Amino acid sequence: MKIVKTLALALTIITASSCNETKKEEPSESVSEEKTELKKDKEMNVLFVLTSHDKLGDTGKKTGFWVEEFANPYYTLTDKGVNVTLATPKGGKAPIDPSSTAADATTEATERYNKDTQAQNKINNTKVLAEVNPKDYDAVFYPGGHGPLWDLANDKHSITLIETFNKQNKPIAFVCHAPAALKGVKNEDGSALVKGKKVTGFTNSEEKAVGLTDVVPFLVEDMLKENGGIYSKGDDWSVHVLQDGNLITGQNPASSELVAEKLLEAIK
Repeated sequence: MKIVKTLALALTIITASSCNETKKEEPSESVSEEKTELKKDKEMNVLFVLTSHDKLGDTGKKTGFWVEEFANPYYTLTDKGVNVTLATPKGGKAPIDPSSTAADATTEATERYNKDTQAQNKINNTKVLAEVNPKDYDAVFYPGGHGPLWDLANDKHSITLIETFNKQNKPIAFVCHAPAALKGVKNEDGSALVKGKKVTGFTNSEEKAVGLTDVVPFLVEDMLKENGGIYSKGDDWSVHVLQDGNLITGQNPASSELVAEKLLEAIK
């Protein structure tokens, strides 16, 4: 009889211990599953807006977007799992500034782009900007090149798009000449979006160095100041990036990677 009682007691202890272990494991397993589910649900989508303009004023030369300013941010984001969609005012092939493919403009990112047929296919088949829905994206990024000075600076669809992203407090990022796209962008009260905000962009001295001061329709530095932006700059061709709220701006091609890193951090 004593043996039966002893066995019964032992079984009770083993069963209780097993239940406790199960109870301890269940919450952690549940949390782990929940985290996995959240990771799957968190898709980051960023819209890149590039120029459709390919004429460098009346010089007879070509322009467009600057490859480094597209390629470095593109890989900085896509390597982290971000979905990138490309759009231009006209749709179709986005023109590349020939100067950005020269040997002295070559970087690791541009070399990677030159071998990347998938990225090249995206450049050759951009969406029409007017057909883009801002609700589908977590942020917008504008690569530079001289092209934006002619088309994106005055494009009504681009202006509306930036104003919509800004109203929703989504990150809006620009590098080099791309802040030109902010020229006509307003806040809800009608003031210039850059008014009272820390901004940067291609400097007057950098424009002079490339010999295009009298070719471009306006100077990015002057425009940002005239619109009330708190403009600052680093040394010519050095990395200089500013973030003021949801607005991120970079001075030149060398600043493209840091702009993308700040944009990535903002949407995480």
